[in-house]
Formats: sequence, structure tokens, C-alpha cells
Amino acid sequence: MEFTGSQTIAAPRELVWKGLNDAAVLQACVPGCEAFTPVSEDEYAAVVVASVGPVKARFKGTLVLSERIELEGYKIVGGGEGGIAGFGKMTATVTLADADEGTLLTYVADAQVGGKLAQIGSRLVTSVANKLAAEFFKRFNANISEAVVK
Repeated sequence: MEFTGSQTIAAPRELVWKGLNDAAVLQACVPGCEAFTPVSEDEYAAVVVASVGPVKARFKGTLVLSERIELEGYKIVGGGEGGIAGFGKMTATVTLADADEGTLLTYVADAQVGGKLAQIGSRLVTSVANKLAAEFFKRFNANISEAVVK
């Protein structure tokens, strides 16, 4: 399942880029994130609690940032296991561009699920995945915009 979105962030591109590479900022923006620990410069171990329809699970997995082009964007590859609930995998490309009001952040993501999550139905899973991605970038926007005001 593929989904896309964009946010115009009222901040200079340098500040947005810094936030995209800050573990504390990323953790604060991930809905249901219980832990977000650096493993290396480009990899993080994460624990996220998510609900999809009747299935609620704690997913343990990793997030890897790659193909970084400073001030322009990067690729995110993540995956997690939720025990009996199943697994999730996601790849996203995040790009930055100048906008009249600050910085335009655009993402294109592809997600896959297996196990019980896959049995729930693709329409519901796609809706929840899209909602989680949108919530992440909404929180990111608020976090970075707030930093500009301070």
C-alpha cells in the first residue's frame, strides 16, 4: 500500500533538516512510541504501540535512515514485529523544498503488513497507516514550528 502527503512547515530548511535527524524530535513525533534508541548514526531501535481495528500490539523493530542528501531529504526503511499481531514494514522517501511560508516537506511511503494485521483487510490497514504517517508529520510540523517561535 502506498500513500503520500506533504506539510508546509513555517521554518527554514536548515531547521527542518536538523529536526529530521534528531532522535528526540523523531521519537516525540511517532504516535505510540515508547522507546527510540540510537543503535548507530543511521539506525534506531524502536518500540511502538499501535492499534489497527481490533488488533493492538507492541511492535519492536528498527528504523534506518539512508540516502541522505543534506537539506534535500532521505530514505527511511523501518520494520517491526508485533508478535501474534504480525509484522509491518515501511519504506518512505522524504524530500524538502523551499516554500513561500518556509519549507515544503513531502513524503511517499510504501507499507506492507503480515499476520493478523493482513487478515483485517487492506482498506482498514491502509487507512490506519495513512493516518499514522499524517499524524507523524503533523506532530513534526508543530514541533519544528514551535522551535521557530521560541
